[in-house]
Amino acid sequence: MKRKRKIVLPRWLHTPAYYVMRSLIAAAVTGDIETDVRAARVLGRAYAGFEKRRFQRTMDTLGVAFPDMSEGELRDRAIEAYEHIFMLMVEMAYTPRLITHDSWANHVRLGNLDIALPSLLANRSVMMVASHCGNWELLGYVMALMGFPVHALYRPLDLPPLDAWVRRTRERRGLMLIDKFEAVKRIPQLIRSGAHIAFIADQNAGDRGLFVPFFNRLASTYKTIGLMAMKFDTPIVCGQARRLVPGRDGPEAAAGNAGAGFTSFDGESFRYRLDVLDVIHPEDWKAQPDPLFYITARYRRAIEQMVRAAPEQNLWLHRYWKSRPRHEHLNRPFPALLREKIRALPWITDGDIARIEDWSARDGAAIAAGQTPG
Repeated sequence: MKRKRKIVLPRWLHTPAYYVMRSLIAAAVTGDIETDVRAARVLGRAYAGFEKRRFQRTMDTLGVAFPDMSEGELRDRAIEAYEHIFMLMVEMAYTPRLITHDSWANHVRLGNLDIALPSLLANRSVMMVASHCGNWELLGYVMALMGFPVHALYRPLDLPPLDAWVRRTRERRGLMLIDKFEAVKRIPQLIRSGAHIAFIADQNAGDRGLFVPFFNRLASTYKTIGLMAMKFDTPIVCGQARRLVPGRDGPEAAAGNAGAGFTSFDGESFRYRLDVLDVIHPEDWKAQPDPLFYITARYRRAIEQMVRAAPEQNLWLHRYWKSRPRHEHLNRPFPALLREKIRALPWITDGDIARIEDWSARDGAAIAAGQTPG
């Protein structure tokens, strides 16, 4: 199947297209956020019914992660995930206006951020890991407003004037954006200067990634984070901004930590809770037989915990399990060395090992039959 050719606008259309996009964004935030978020939710539900192929992929991916969910539950979570994406687009448009030094506490509750404070206040660089679950932009935005400027890796937008505007609005609040195509050169410089670096690290890392467990199935995961952490002795903080949901999250979720943030939760839109899922310190991995494997598996486990906390807020269109390890391509038995590395992870059980090996055998058989796992 041929890949669709990317449409590239001629240069002379960049400025007119930019003003069209800015006008649409301005129109989207001229009302009140409650009304706009409700409308976005309706549009998301409608789009889920219209986009059959991608909706089925969402259902399939959810089914791998949550094999015990019924068909009805999977469908509900999939529809809610589409609603979340549309709501998120509206919230991102409102973010520069609503999330300021004076007003961010009206929308964000701080959870257990205190467990990361020693690392954040240690006058050294910290690497931050998030996923496409919840509101990943809000996480970096609020951290910057709290006095912890963040340099976030991102893919530049295809429309240069719009990309420049996005960078200006985010950097005004302390969320600095790093072009991913310049990352190899810039990140080491920033770490040496003590800057905090943020990564969205849940995507498939391709055939050259490190294969670690993710929902008890091997997933290709970025090695760069672990390699940088090892080279510079940098702690890794894994965090999430999770939308509070009426009916599921009550006053106790809005209560947060140490009285910080808004004081009540009545189901309003744009209410989030920031939590730290894990902090990986240099002393944690230095005693491990394979430090890189340990770091990568541990931050991938934190991402899994983020998704389990809010499956309806995850971007399920990612093909987490598309790339496969070499032994599956060769349809060979599960490597004994890989089994021992996984077994050495403190959180892995015998049941986990059995499910990982079962999935690996199934993926190897699928590849041998000419199918593409995903």
